[in-house]
Amino acid sequence: MFVCTGNICRSPLAQAVLEKMARDRGVAEHLQVESSGTDGWHVGENADSRMRETAAARGVPLDHRARQFSPGDLQDFDLIFAMGSNHLKAIREIDRRRGGQARARVLLFREFDPALPGGGKAPDVPDPYYGGPEGFHEVYRIVERTCDEILNGIQEGRLP
Repeated sequence: MFVCTGNICRSPLAQAVLEKMARDRGVAEHLQVESSGTDGWHVGENADSRMRETAAARGVPLDHRARQFSPGDLQDFDLIFAMGSNHLKAIREIDRRRGGQARARVLLFREFDPALPGGGKAPDVPDPYYGGPEGFHEVYRIVERTCDEILNGIQEGRLP
């Protein structure tokens, strides 16, 4: 599962990109990929039109309805990738309030970004919502290369 703020830009893009990569590699039937938002502002809405256009230009369908992160997601998924440190903190706080019994490993998405040097704190995936087209393209590039690394990790057994 991928988690951002409103589940209309970053996390649904990561879901769509990883799903397409998994289909292309013939492993989609072995994965359950979803996304959600820490906040409920956009529940039921489509992904942002600018993100849909950015994804479509690269052959990635982004047919998505936003949903809010649920405490049950901590038990339903093996891996939860937070797009930002604020999302990571929110998810870990939900887990703490529920007794810290999450089945899922909760990780910062860009810890797996192959373009970043190892050893330092991974940055957030920037939120393109209030910016222009280049912000959406940059987020796509980050998400694509990071999802590729995540899927490699799953296929190679480095990630559950």
